[in-house]
Amino acid sequence: MPAASPSTTPRRRDPERAERILAAATRLAAGRGFHTVGMAEIGAEAGIVGSGIYRHFPSKEALLLALLDRGMGRLESAAETALRAGGSDRETLTTLVRDHIRLVVGNRAEFAVYYGEAHTLPEDARRALRRRQRHHVEDWVHVLAPLRPDLADGELRVLVHACVGAIQSTLFFRSGLDPDRLSALLAGLAHGLLGVDAAEVNEQ
Repeated sequence: MPAASPSTTPRRRDPERAERILAAATRLAAGRGFHTVGMAEIGAEAGIVGSGIYRHFPSKEALLLALLDRGMGRLESAAETALRAGGSDRETLTTLVRDHIRLVVGNRAEFAVYYGEAHTLPEDARRALRRRQRHHVEDWVHVLAPLRPDLADGELRVLVHACVGAIQSTLFFRSGLDPDRLSALLAGLAHGLLGVDAAEVNEQ
């Protein structure tokens, strides 16, 4: 049977191409800033022509939105799992801390872009992301409140923001520490800021 001509051969999309594009954009943007990186450069890093990006992301802005959405989605998913696990408030709080550290330490470049570029989004997208961030903080506050009945709501939020900020601060400098040691230090710091002793929880 003769081979099909190029015009009749169905075009197959690489199911992993969008992920390669996101990973390439993350690697390039983490050290330099997203807006210094061109689409052609991202394409080259991903192993495709720059114009191929537009099959998956209609604009550079859409690509950034996808990157930040994925980062926020990771945080939301981890928190939802912790809240549904049915442990005590202290166990749940320790799981929230542990999983946030795990995500930040394990996905350093992605979260460096997330925290470094969120303020550059268009206003509507920035507001939507901030709503999701506020809801995420409220999940932590809801768990922390019974453990710190001495604090008012505003004080609880200050502690949660301080805890999350301390964890994410490690994205912007190289400690040179082994990831396990860094995670242990961050866990101790986070629980200290929250004023709650860590619980014994099983690793997932």
